[in-house]
Amino acid sequence: MKVRKFVLEDLKRVYEIENMSFNQSYEINIFKQLYEMGVGFLVAEKDNYVIGYIIFWIKNDREGHIISIAVDKNYRRLGVGSKLLSRAINVLSLLEIDKVMLEVNENNNSAVEFYKSFKFRIDRIVPNYYENQDGAIVMYLPTDW
Repeated sequence: MKVRKFVLEDLKRVYEIENMSFNQSYEINIFKQLYEMGVGFLVAEKDNYVIGYIIFWIKNDREGHIISIAVDKNYRRLGVGSKLLSRAINVLSLLEIDKVMLEVNENNNSAVEFYKSFKFRIDRIVPNYYENQDGAIVMYLPTDW
């Protein structure tokens, strides 16, 4: 498995992974717009087949933000998400940002535990964050790089 930069040819496959991973997914044009904005956009691939992705950016010059991360359901729990998140954190650390933030559905316990394994901490809960009225757990990674 290797991690590389997203290219537009990956768009359809990333969108498929997004749809299989989330009840409320981004529209395909959002991924294209994010790419065109120059955000961090990485994919994991195995045998030239995209199996996961992560999108991240820098807000307010000093805050990293994980926008989305997802792995094909057939490749979960094999370290793909960990490799993607590690790479994104590494890129953000090179930019010496102050902290890394993300939001996760309050009902997604496995994702919360995944982020905690990377030393993310719970900051707060935002009620009714998602369209279906689920709340979001806002998590942050304190930085000391």
